[in-house]
Amino acid sequence: MRIVFLGTSGSWPTPNRNVTAIAIKRGGEVLLFDCGEGTQRQFMRSSLSYMQVNRVFLSHFHGDHFLGLPGMVQSMSMNGREAPLEVYGPRGVERLVADLLSLGYFTPGFSVRAKELAPSASVDCGEYEVRSFEAMHTVPGLGYVVEEKVRPGRFRRDAAEALGIPAGPLYSRLQEGQPVTVGGRTVRPEEVLGPPRRGRKIVYTGDSMPNEDLIAAAKGADVLIHDATSDAAMEEKANRYGHSSSRQAAEVAKAAGVGLLVLTHMSPRYEDASTILMDAKAIFGNVRVAEDFLEIEVPYPE
Repeated sequence: MRIVFLGTSGSWPTPNRNVTAIAIKRGGEVLLFDCGEGTQRQFMRSSLSYMQVNRVFLSHFHGDHFLGLPGMVQSMSMNGREAPLEVYGPRGVERLVADLLSLGYFTPGFSVRAKELAPSASVDCGEYEVRSFEAMHTVPGLGYVVEEKVRPGRFRRDAAEALGIPAGPLYSRLQEGQPVTVGGRTVRPEEVLGPPRRGRKIVYTGDSMPNEDLIAAAKGADVLIHDATSDAAMEEKANRYGHSSSRQAAEVAKAAGVGLLVLTHMSPRYEDASTILMDAKAIFGNVRVAEDFLEIEVPYPE
């Protein structure tokens, strides 16, 4: 599982940062969280392809988070895409997507399906799910949790051998959670597997002030991607516009017990993000400031 930051500026782009877009690659799939203007070009400059995106999750409807969607859809269509694209977001997303795709004289060559998510909704993606939670912003907004489902425990070859199970296809069946029969005796998977293992968990706040729902959603996350529009000196102003400071993001990370905090959505006023990083590090040690095209590998937990 790999996180690729395609845009890390808040409100408008700067010479070094595009507006918000964050991709998560898992296997052959790419999930896109927000799609600020120019996201299609950011994909071209990254290690990923927008043609791999099958689901887009919009946090809210300020322009720096969605205006790249019609351009990306057009680029997908002109490059021969046929697979449907799913777009999720807070209330009003169906109308927003319909309006965006009706602009000009262009009709996509594939289906674009928009679906409204309530807070606490869940999208089942097979081996993982994406859950929404309410963001505390100036307009209706959502944050998102990407979490893999529980994995089977590690296969204990010594236990399998002690039970007389021959190496080969029966091992695979047990690892897949299926019982097998050997010498007239049924062996259950739990007899040869260790305790179940949790999957990886990534949380994206969208634009939000700190709140208890956010802390609960981020509990135990491997990576928390948090709005850090300002440093502590500008915290009051950031809060007034429904954003967090890096200090507040670090407080959330500490309270939630996350593994890594990544700060994004920096105000364009910060050409140098050193104060943003310093304020967070004073509270939470394992923190990074995202830059465009930063890639973070998320390993499986032990």
